Amino acid sequence: MKINYKIIFHLMGLLLICNGGFMLVATLVSFLYEDGITFQLFLAGLVTIIAGALFMLTTKDHKKEIKKREGYIVVTFGWIFMSLSGTFPYLFTKVIPKFTNAFFETMSGYTTTGATILEKIEGLPEGILFWRSMTHWIGGMGIIVLAIAILPLLGIGGMQLFAAEAPGPSADKLHPRITDTAKRLWLIYVGYTVAETILLQVAGMSFFDAINHALCTLSTGGFSTKDASIAYWNDNPMIQYIIILFMFLAGTNFILSYFAFKGKVQKVFRDEEFRVYAIFVVIFTLIATFIVYTQANVEPSDYHPMVWGELESDFRHSLFSVIAVITTTGFVTADFTGWTTFLTIFFFGLMFLGGSAGSTSGGVKVVRHLLMIKNGLLEFKRTLHPRAIIPVRYNNKSVSEHIVYNILGFFILYMLLFIIGALVLGFVGLDFESAIGGAASSLGNVGPALGDLNPLENYNSIPSVGKWWCTFLMLLGRLELFTVLILMTPFFWRNR
Repeated sequence: MKINYKIIFHLMGLLLICNGGFMLVATLVSFLYEDGITFQLFLAGLVTIIAGALFMLTTKDHKKEIKKREGYIVVTFGWIFMSLSGTFPYLFTKVIPKFTNAFFETMSGYTTTGATILEKIEGLPEGILFWRSMTHWIGGMGIIVLAIAILPLLGIGGMQLFAAEAPGPSADKLHPRITDTAKRLWLIYVGYTVAETILLQVAGMSFFDAINHALCTLSTGGFSTKDASIAYWNDNPMIQYIIILFMFLAGTNFILSYFAFKGKVQKVFRDEEFRVYAIFVVIFTLIATFIVYTQANVEPSDYHPMVWGELESDFRHSLFSVIAVITTTGFVTADFTGWTTFLTIFFFGLMFLGGSAGSTSGGVKVVRHLLMIKNGLLEFKRTLHPRAIIPVRYNNKSVSEHIVYNILGFFILYMLLFIIGALVLGFVGLDFESAIGGAASSLGNVGPALGDLNPLENYNSIPSVGKWWCTFLMLLGRLELFTVLILMTPFFWRNR
C-alpha cells in the first residue's frame, strides 16, 4: 500500500501552525519586557504560521487515514520540521546568527537535552530566554501528543502517532480513546508547571525565572536563565529542593501521577518501576553524599558560593546532581566532574539509566534495565532447567518474549550507537572524555557531559560537523531509536 504523503504534509502544516503560535507567546513576553526584539519574534511566528497554513491548504483534500508507516514518518519529520522552524527566532533576532548553532540549540530544546552553545545567557533578551524554555516544554510531553489532542478536529485517529511517539514497553492507557489520554497527560503536565512556578516564586525567584525554570524542569530539559544554572541559587536551599521534587515527579511515569490524583495511591507504590526508580535515587544519593563528604576537595568560589563542610550542603548537591542526571534534566548546582574520579565515572554511568517509561526523561529508562536484569538472572535457572518455561515477570504479570527481545535489541542498538557516536566525536577532534561524554549525553538527552563539555562549560567548542552529529544523536535518543532508524531501512519505503 502506498504511503499517504498528503496527510503527512497536512500534519506538518498543523505542527508548524502550533509552533508559530508558541512563537507569538514568546513575542508577547518580549513586548511586556520591552527587550527590543518584539518585531523579529512576531515575524518569525508569522512566517511559521503562513508556511504551515500553505502546507494545510495545498493538502486539504487528503485521505483521512493514517497508518503505522505514516505515523513513524510524521513523528520523525515532525521533530525535524519543528526544529527547523524553531531556529527562526534565533536567526531573525541574530542572537544566534549561524544556522548550525541555531539548529543545535533548537534540537537540544525540543529533545529536552539542554546542551547549549550560548556563552552569555544572562544578557539575552527575555523573549529569547522564554523561547528557549518553551522549546523544552513543547518537546517534553511530545509535540505529537499535543497534535493527537487536536486531531479529532480533522477527523483523524491518532493511535498510530502515539505508538510512534512513545515506543517504550509500557502500554498503560488512562482512557480508551487516545485523544482523551493525551488531554489528561497535558492537564497533569500543565498543572505541575503552574504549581512549580508558584512555589519557586514564593521561595524567592522572580516570576520570569520561576516560569522559565518550571517549563524546563517538567520537561526534564535543563536550559536556565542564568549562566550558573541552579548554582545561582546555592544560597537558597528551598529553591533547589523544590526543583529536586519536580525533577523527580517529571522522571516518574505521568500515568502514576494521574492515578495518585484519582486517589489510587496504592497503584503508585505497587508499580515495580516506580519502586526501583525511587530506590535508585536513594542509594545513589547516599553513595554520592558519602564520597563528597569524606573525599571531595572542593573550594567555595564566586561561581559556587557554598560551604562544602556541611553535611546538608553535601547531601543537597549530591541529591540534586543524581536526580538531574537520572532524569536527564541537566540542571546543575555544582560540577560533579570536579569532585573525585570515582564520582566522575559514577555520574557518567548514570547517564545511561534514564527515568521511568511514560515520563519526559530520556535515557534507556528504568523499566528496560529492570527487565534486562531479571531476564539475565533467569538465564541461570533456564540453564539448570532447560525444558522449563520461566517467563520474566513485571508487576506480577508475565512479560511476553517479544517485549524482552525488543528491549534487548534496543539496548544493544543503544550501546552500539553510543560507541559509534563517541568515535565520530573523537574523529572530529574531541578528546577521549569529551567524546564519550558528549555521545552519552546527546543520546541520553542529558545535557552536561565530561571533559570540555562538563557542567560548567557549553558545546560551542565542538566543530560544526560534531554539532550536527550531536543533533542526530539527540533526535535518536528522544524518539527511542527505532522510530528514526526504521526510516533508514529500504523495506520501510517499499509499496506493499
